[in-house]
Amino acid sequence: MTGHVRISLAAWAATVLGALVLTPVFSGPFLFISAFLCGAVTGIGILLQNLRAPRFVVPVVQLLVLVELISLFFLRDTMQWGILPWRDTALAFNQQMVDAMDSINRYSAPLPAERHLLLFASSVIAVAGLLIHLIAVQVRQAAWAGLLLLTMYTVPAATVHGGLPALLFIPPALGYIVLLSAEGRTRLSRWGRRISGVSHLDAAEPIEASALGQAGRRIGLSVVALAALLPALIPALPEGVIGNGLSGGGGGSGVGAVIAANDPMLDMGKNLKRGDNVDALTYTGGPAEGTYLRLTVLDFFDGNAWRMSQQRGEGQRIGNTAVSPPTGYNGDLGKVPQNKLKVDVSRNFRSVFAPVPYPLRTISLKKNWKFDASALDVQSTNGQVVGGQDYNLSWYDLKPDPQVLNDSVTMGEPDQVTSDLPRDIGRLSDLAREVTADAKGNHYQQAVKLQEWFRSGDFTYSTATDSQSGIRALSAFLLDNKTGYCEQFATGMALLSRTLGIPSRVVVGFMPRPADKDNKHIVKMHDMHAWPELYFEGVGWVPFEPTPASRIASTPDWTQPGSAVTPNPTTAPTTAPTTPGATEDPGISKPNPRGNLPDDSGLGPIDGGNWFTNGGGKMIGLVLAVILLLGIPWLIRTLTRRRRYSRPPSRIGIEGLWAEVRDTSRDLGLEWSEISTPRQIGEWLVSKLPKETHPQALRLARGVEAMRYAGLDDTFPDLRTEAEAVRKALWQDVRLVRRWRARLLPPSWRWYLNRGSAEASDLLDEFDLLLARIRSAVIPRRAGRHAN
Repeated sequence: MTGHVRISLAAWAATVLGALVLTPVFSGPFLFISAFLCGAVTGIGILLQNLRAPRFVVPVVQLLVLVELISLFFLRDTMQWGILPWRDTALAFNQQMVDAMDSINRYSAPLPAERHLLLFASSVIAVAGLLIHLIAVQVRQAAWAGLLLLTMYTVPAATVHGGLPALLFIPPALGYIVLLSAEGRTRLSRWGRRISGVSHLDAAEPIEASALGQAGRRIGLSVVALAALLPALIPALPEGVIGNGLSGGGGGSGVGAVIAANDPMLDMGKNLKRGDNVDALTYTGGPAEGTYLRLTVLDFFDGNAWRMSQQRGEGQRIGNTAVSPPTGYNGDLGKVPQNKLKVDVSRNFRSVFAPVPYPLRTISLKKNWKFDASALDVQSTNGQVVGGQDYNLSWYDLKPDPQVLNDSVTMGEPDQVTSDLPRDIGRLSDLAREVTADAKGNHYQQAVKLQEWFRSGDFTYSTATDSQSGIRALSAFLLDNKTGYCEQFATGMALLSRTLGIPSRVVVGFMPRPADKDNKHIVKMHDMHAWPELYFEGVGWVPFEPTPASRIASTPDWTQPGSAVTPNPTTAPTTAPTTPGATEDPGISKPNPRGNLPDDSGLGPIDGGNWFTNGGGKMIGLVLAVILLLGIPWLIRTLTRRRRYSRPPSRIGIEGLWAEVRDTSRDLGLEWSEISTPRQIGEWLVSKLPKETHPQALRLARGVEAMRYAGLDDTFPDLRTEAEAVRKALWQDVRLVRRWRARLLPPSWRWYLNRGSAEASDLLDEFDLLLARIRSAVIPRRAGRHAN
């Protein structure tokens, strides 16, 4: 098997093994399709290389074949004459990618096996395979292909609830090692490597180091070095890039928080465990003690994680009128008091959901935002985040009557998911019946008993636990350790409620915060919270609070059976305008602790800032960082030159000046010979320099020659003037493009890197040779003992 075939097959194997980590994210036969596509790309590459095709032709043909195969698999109806990708194919592909990204943003992993998601996953893996083949085979830099494998790993690590199983790290790591082994074996079998010090041995001595062992040790050393250096080189990787970023409560960056549509619960867990408790938002209006602010609801539970149902509709466009009324409420909303808020969201809070109370009536966010009538949340339609937005809203101040809840009889399910239970829930059904035995089957009394049980002294609130809400984790939480944070309490009560026949779901949002002396409610990132909502016929979704008092001091009034019954208003609603903090409460007089704020009717989103604050500053910072990164070689080269010229006349000083002339020659594309003597180099320089610089070049070369071979001890000539004259003369007749390349990307760097690599390889060869000597000394003795 030839070397390029071996590396090509290893690149294909590395891609397929790396794609295994995407199995928790995507469903369906995407892995088999992508393996076939990568195999076709690999086969074309091998064929073209065997035919001695030019190197640049191979990836072009591979890309054309990949486009053809993807089109045949997924977009055949749009192809010209059924075989040729055309304009309609490109448009259809783009639309499929848009749909796939929308599904990824809306749904939690694992994603359904829909056609556009299969196309997305297969295309991404196939393109990654093409790039890995290009880097490993065409560019011959197999080690750099590991970055693509790492990128493939970051996707599920950042999106799968609770992170990835530890064993899923093995396939891409194994694929990377296979690729490096193939590359190392090809190099060793084709060219071999000299063993430094082999000359110290008798040529007849049967000692040799295993080529495969050498490759293995080099790979092992490289992997260990990468593992040690990577955290130091890129210490600011965001949470979720490597692992799920949820272990412990270590210091966070405090830059902000993210709530995405794919897994809000996972994002909430990250934000609760951040080191810096930065501001999320502020609001004015509403009750002085604050109010719960909802982001979204998780109503689907498959036994592994709670996530948003895939049965959501397209959502309702937000206009100037009230949004859809809350599901299940059959009272007269015209008689329900209303509250108003003015919300100012911090730029630190990057959420595709807008924080709103329950149940929302109106909101001034309109363009690019939609309202979901079942979840009662407000979500971006184009991926825009709510950070930096100011908006006004109103909501119905629904306060369920405990007596009405107690008398409610559920006649049917509000939807198709909020009563579903996984197949095997173990002892949890028995536990729920045991805790609620005194409720005698009344759903409201059962819910109150569950809330009281969770808030009893038997449970401990702690964010130091793992972020898990699957059946196994919840069973351990409810039956054994009884330690967790709001995620476990909310999902635990929702699950036990479902076992009792009460429809339930989990809300992710913010806990209430009291107003400060300026009547502002300042909500922090650590105020993120989760709580259950239970469905009662005629009332709708009712929030409960099972999180212990150490976190949430009190529970809603309607969850306390002994509280006073709230009378329903009987008079017609007033048409008088209200202000934030006031209520439309016919026949009931209430104080207005809030100041007057502008009315929100007909208002659009308030200006969220200028170009600089809306990302322009970050873009400028990124450009400056790239410029600084590109300037590092120039900076190091300049500092090195200054250090060489600053040395006094000495052996080290003369060698430094000679090295400066050598590096300048290499930077300018001149062939400097390492095997030539200083005198020969001097004659070569004379042929490259203008006539007026010949004497300086010759004096410099003879000075180096005398220093090296004439045995000078104390007296050394000062050759800095000659070296500087030669250096400047080398730059005179160089083209402008070559000059800039020499400044920004000096090729002399490559020589130092190659030299360092060679020296490291020599050290490894010495180690290999030492092991070979030990083996040759030990094995014969063992053989002799066996013979005796």
